[in-house]
Amino acid sequence: MSGKKIAIIYKSLTGNTRQVAEAIRDALGGEEIVYFGEPKPDIVADLYFVGSWTDKGSCDGTVGEYLKQLEGKKLAVFGTAGYGGSREYYQKLACRVTECVPDTSEVLGSFYCQGKMPIGVRNRYVAMLREHPEDQKLNASVKNFDEALSHPDEKDFADARQWAQTMVDAV
Repeated sequence: MSGKKIAIIYKSLTGNTRQVAEAIRDALGGEEIVYFGEPKPDIVADLYFVGSWTDKGSCDGTVGEYLKQLEGKKLAVFGTAGYGGSREYYQKLACRVTECVPDTSEVLGSFYCQGKMPIGVRNRYVAMLREHPEDQKLNASVKNFDEALSHPDEKDFADARQWAQTMVDAV
């Protein structure tokens, strides 16, 4: 036990990000978890894990506003995205999210994994495919949706737990 005070702040639309937050909390059972939940003011910690679902290529607006208030803090950002599988895409997401972080704060690292999407998303793709059956981007989107249905999975949770411990060790 390191004696570090840890806050795990997240916003989850469909439950994917909450599940990753829970995996992070499980990994840090020996630490003092001073807060676990949605963004709120006046949380005091040595390390802030801040997570979000992906909204238009960045974090949820509430999380973005919360990050802007974290002056002089040590942070680790995490999240889930319906589109996944590419380390480069996850790095782009992390870069967009960290743009919300004040210059006085330090982002120690990021973790992203794929998450399942609401069925309405697939239904929209299928409806558009009926009108444009040759559209390869739409076909790829349906395939990605189907692949995302099993995420986050046990490997994602194991990776999140390992990453979380690395972040604590970096403080």
